[in-house]
Amino acid sequence: MSEDDIYDVAVAGGGPSGTSAAIHLALQGARVLLAEQKQFPRPKLCGEFISPECMRHFKRLGVAEQMLSAGGVTLNETVFYSRAGHKVKVPSQWFGSDTGALGLSRAEMDQRLLERAKSVGVIVIEDAPVSDLIMDRTRVSGFRLKRGDRVSEHRAQITIDATGRARSLVRKLERHNGSSHSVNRSRFIAFKAHLENTRVADGACEIYFYPGGYGGLSRVEGGVSNLCFIASAKEVRRCGSDPERVVRQLVMTNARAAYALAQAQTRTEWLSVTLEKYGRHTLVPAEGMLTVGDAAAFIDPFTGSGMLMALESGAAAAQAIIEQRERAQEISFRDVAREYRARYSEQFDSRLRVSGLLRRAAFVPRLAEAAILCFGISSRLRRRVARATRPAQVL
Repeated sequence: MSEDDIYDVAVAGGGPSGTSAAIHLALQGARVLLAEQKQFPRPKLCGEFISPECMRHFKRLGVAEQMLSAGGVTLNETVFYSRAGHKVKVPSQWFGSDTGALGLSRAEMDQRLLERAKSVGVIVIEDAPVSDLIMDRTRVSGFRLKRGDRVSEHRAQITIDATGRARSLVRKLERHNGSSHSVNRSRFIAFKAHLENTRVADGACEIYFYPGGYGGLSRVEGGVSNLCFIASAKEVRRCGSDPERVVRQLVMTNARAAYALAQAQTRTEWLSVTLEKYGRHTLVPAEGMLTVGDAAAFIDPFTGSGMLMALESGAAAAQAIIEQRERAQEISFRDVAREYRARYSEQFDSRLRVSGLLRRAAFVPRLAEAAILCFGISSRLRRRVARATRPAQVL
């Protein structure tokens, strides 16, 4: 193995958490590898709602202008609709920005982040899934990539799992440890597609609640709207696992969704994914390895802060590594892990607790109805709860 295959940090996953970590590290002189299993640009199941606070992160990453020029749609408010049609509004300006939120496809956003990573010196390898971890006894020391028939080995002082809800590196680690991942039957399934001819309100992200789930609809670039929704696995099976039937027979039981989607036509293929667990996962699964983004924790999509948490967690992991590099010539992973856990808990624990409480109401139609009516009465309460799903600095 040549020195060219040895890195300070190796990141698996080219989404916002992985590229955020990689860019921050490279800007501070670290030698970074970023491996992505797909070839970009590629579609991704996502609400495609970029909250206003993300712009601060884009500026730090050096991609703010690229994001604003990508053709996305300004979203000035999020409107929550109960099944009966009652609604409550949350202005984007509550989250500390005059620019509003941005409706932009993951294909566009991720491509710009990846190009920025390349421009600051990150070694990027696309179309290269991780085939295995490199283990030095119990320590993770990098990974192997498979490209066609060729397997390459890439060692690193620290390895980051940014593979999203799949948590691909964590699961490979479990196999190394002889503890096969316990597969629970998924309670929920998420779907996403781009649609044309929707009647979503201009400048709004609309959230619809219905029995056993909720969905979001908002415009993105190219004159289309993104529909991303969650449904119980039981209901999906009842509809023959056909997303079009799930939309008609479940999502459109919400009066506002029925209106907005009455004339809609799909523009892209449906994407789907099973959801096993909300909330926090293990941040440091083994010596030498950290998790970021959805691999670290999955926050409820209706909070509109998933993209923000991805960018923040990538930055938190990078900063923990950078500070250790500045203090000592040789990185102490124990100190990095301690710092990352502390940063993560400070930034995210409260938000994850609040979103968990809101989730209990979201999946029960009567509770969702009561919550929307309650929040509709008090703007002060609505603002306080909305901000509780965000970083402390916007309070």
